[in-house]
Amino acid sequence: MAAKIHPTAIVEPGAHLGVEVELGAYAYVGGQVVLGDRVRLHHHASVEGNTHVGEATEIFPYACIGGKTQDLKFKGGHPGLRIGARNVFREYVTIHAATNDGDFTRVGSDNVLLAACHVAHDCVLGDHIVMSNSALVAGHVVIEDHVVVGGNGGIHQFCRLGAYAMLSATAKLVHDLPPFFIADGTPAKVRAINQVGLERNGFAPEQLDRVKQIHRILYRDGLNRSQALEKLAAHADAGSEEFRRVLAFAEGSTRGLAPSGR
Repeated sequence: MAAKIHPTAIVEPGAHLGVEVELGAYAYVGGQVVLGDRVRLHHHASVEGNTHVGEATEIFPYACIGGKTQDLKFKGGHPGLRIGARNVFREYVTIHAATNDGDFTRVGSDNVLLAACHVAHDCVLGDHIVMSNSALVAGHVVIEDHVVVGGNGGIHQFCRLGAYAMLSATAKLVHDLPPFFIADGTPAKVRAINQVGLERNGFAPEQLDRVKQIHRILYRDGLNRSQALEKLAAHADAGSEEFRRVLAFAEGSTRGLAPSGR
């Protein structure tokens, strides 16, 4: 089926549109843009720059996808944005291109970004992420799979959020948030495991028990961070997926793990 393009939509020469693409009134598609099959832009949505959007992604009114980085270090070139499939970007969402020539901001698949969310330059987002209204993500942030960011949550540049973690509404994250945990506050501190989120994602009771053990060792046993990580590495369950994920995350941390909210 051919693309369905409203007469007032603008598609610049050079843009590539997949099959069954739908462009609403006054939608805009820049000349370097590639839209996958069945991508839908609602009225007044725009996709520009060196941006590729995966199939069946839906972009709502006034969202601006692929715009120039706001990083003052930008020196020109053709950095861009790469987006996976089946994402939903609601009204006024902004996702910016990377800063340096040849680099890309990256967003995976099956993510939902609610109204007025912002994803800055050079971020890397995984899959199945939910960002509630007005969540703000600064440059170079990494968000792993199945993370939830609450409304008006703010994430400092270069922070990392581990898989299945949750940042609560209005929280300000300035450290790395390990997998499986909930952080809240300004600055954000780890409060508990993300039990509801883990259960919704099919974690079995024995997996939940391992996550609870990890949380206790890291945040409840009175150990400093080095001692806690040594204890995790020596644990009988250190070979499990849950322990290995947290240990690998901690090893890659540059901003330090979020502190305890105890």
